[in-house]
Amino acid sequence: MSPPGDDDFDLDALKDAVADATPRPDPAVRAAHLRLAQENFDRLQGSRDPSRLTAEAPNAGAWPGVRRMLNAITTRGRLTATTALVACGLLLTPAGQDLWRPAPGVLGGPQTPELVLQPDPAAPPAPEAQTQTQTHAEADDAADAPVVAMEPSPADEAAPEAAPRGRMPEAEAAEESLADVAPPPPAVAPAPQVMQRVAPPGGAAMTTAPQADGDAVAGLVAPAPEMAPPPRPDTEPFANEAPNPVKITVEEPVSTFSIDVDTASWAIVRNSLTRGQLPPRDAVRVEEMVNYFPYDYPAPDADADTPFRPTVTVFETPWNTDTQLVRIGLQGEMPAVAERPPLNLVFLIDTSGSMEDPSKLPLLKQSFRLMLDNLRPEDEVAIVTYAGSAGLALPATPAGERSTILAALDRLAAGGSTNGQGGLEQAYRVAEEMAAEGEVSRVILATDGDFNVGVSEPGGLTEYVERQRDSGTYLSVLGFGRGNLDDAVMQALAQNGNGTAAYIDTLNEAQKVLVDQLTGALFPIAGDVKVQVEWNPAEVAEYRLIGYETRALRREDFNNDAVDAGELGAGHSVTALYEVTPVGSPARLSDPLRYQPEQVAGAEGELGFLRLRWKAPGEDVSRLMETPIGEAVTAPDTEAAFAAAIAGFGQLLRGSDYLGDWGYDEAIALANANRGEDPFGYRTEAVQLMRLAQSLTR
Repeated sequence: MSPPGDDDFDLDALKDAVADATPRPDPAVRAAHLRLAQENFDRLQGSRDPSRLTAEAPNAGAWPGVRRMLNAITTRGRLTATTALVACGLLLTPAGQDLWRPAPGVLGGPQTPELVLQPDPAAPPAPEAQTQTQTHAEADDAADAPVVAMEPSPADEAAPEAAPRGRMPEAEAAEESLADVAPPPPAVAPAPQVMQRVAPPGGAAMTTAPQADGDAVAGLVAPAPEMAPPPRPDTEPFANEAPNPVKITVEEPVSTFSIDVDTASWAIVRNSLTRGQLPPRDAVRVEEMVNYFPYDYPAPDADADTPFRPTVTVFETPWNTDTQLVRIGLQGEMPAVAERPPLNLVFLIDTSGSMEDPSKLPLLKQSFRLMLDNLRPEDEVAIVTYAGSAGLALPATPAGERSTILAALDRLAAGGSTNGQGGLEQAYRVAEEMAAEGEVSRVILATDGDFNVGVSEPGGLTEYVERQRDSGTYLSVLGFGRGNLDDAVMQALAQNGNGTAAYIDTLNEAQKVLVDQLTGALFPIAGDVKVQVEWNPAEVAEYRLIGYETRALRREDFNNDAVDAGELGAGHSVTALYEVTPVGSPARLSDPLRYQPEQVAGAEGELGFLRLRWKAPGEDVSRLMETPIGEAVTAPDTEAAFAAAIAGFGQLLRGSDYLGDWGYDEAIALANANRGEDPFGYRTEAVQLMRLAQSLTR
């Protein structure tokens, strides 16, 4: 070996000089760096909620990341890699694994399909979003500061309770590419919802959403879990009571109720069935279903003192051969249309946000168009709208100015909350301004009943309506749409406003309510009509009134003219059905009392005694009509048989206990055999709905 030359001594001298120039490790500086790194980790990496971000690169994956790490590794790189590997180790622990697991439905909040994290230097450190990946050049520059490995804090080892179990192999592969991650950047604003990290197949990195200002900020794609939507709660309150029970005649021989000419229940039942579901039982008011159909009852004579004529029929009960049905029918007179007084109509239209559905405000506009064709030129129309506040959309306008009225209707749009009280007040003020001697004023409220601003309880609204009806302006209510239909409010307003309540779900129903029955709805011929039946205990052991649960009156209310009752309109008919059990019938549900006489005094040949009270329009004192109910049982005519079929149908929908084995087959056969002339197809439709209800119960 040759002796060392001058070049060797020069190299050694250079190495010694470099070694002397290198600063010796300072324990104090090392401890400060370690403490600072631990504080940064606790602040930026200590949250259990957020997911780790991955780099956006087309060649991302496990091995490419390892190769880049090995190629770029230096002394400073080793320090950086050590810190990154510690972070990866944290993610490989049980606590870290929970960060990669999907958490559908955590905290009950909806999942955000794509979440973009934006840095905010002024914001405090946030636990939900922590780090941001950097390029290799940025990582090398950041590695100049000596950073040492740190132990995970206890907070990092706690696993989220809400995170479900499971781990994706793609996520494990993606973790290996985190070796080049730089020290954490400034914290970003917390995300409002729990995030999920879902790695694309093949180890590809997450897609980042571009910033509007050009800054590249990483984002997370969190697809919402495929979950069945929860069932919509039933928010439609209906006005109804428990079905009338069987009454024992010797204990309670008198039955009293107010007539009801409303038809809303039938339309709601039809709407439910055509949507493929049975109606809520409380939505079924049997008397409204029966009275939905016109009946061919005898009209009063031209020279009669009463504006209506009663008809009483007794026949065998279709569902129980040991009981009898007593049908009481009232037929109102139809005055000549040319003789009716001028009409002042105030359309009070709900234009709140809940009326935006096509079955609500758009159908309402079409319905009122049909009504305009049946008004006379001297009639007047005004339109009041209400949402958060009430407004006059159309001042009093002659019905002959059709284009002006239609233009005002077309301008209506839905939006806002519902202040029903404010709308009612303005509508009555407008009606008062339009009123003149010899004219009739009516307010027609069109709504879905969703009163959510101001006075919304039926009690507060009806008190105001009760005070206004004494002025002669009556209120009728038209319901539109489903979902938030408040039938209870509609019924309360109509009953206390001396008007009628109807539900419109189709243009055909609008034709029936606003065209065919317009005269009867707007021109009553008898007010406060009350019905009272005294049953003969010598002939009738038990009885029950079918329907009219919400129209029940006390016995003493019959003679009290201060007690309000229903109105009978021109040409309207009303039907009531009693099921009675004769004395000695095997169908009797109650046993005779041991200490009561076997024979009870009573008139022979009479099942009971019918009393009717009503007031003539504009009068305050009622009139009385009385007639006995004979015991003769006859074969039912077409009108009586069809009414019995509809009553049975309604009881089937309510799940009645009094029908025995009688079911839909019998109801369909009875109704189909007694459709009569049926010029508008109402009875044919009833048979179809019975068949539909039968199929839905199977």
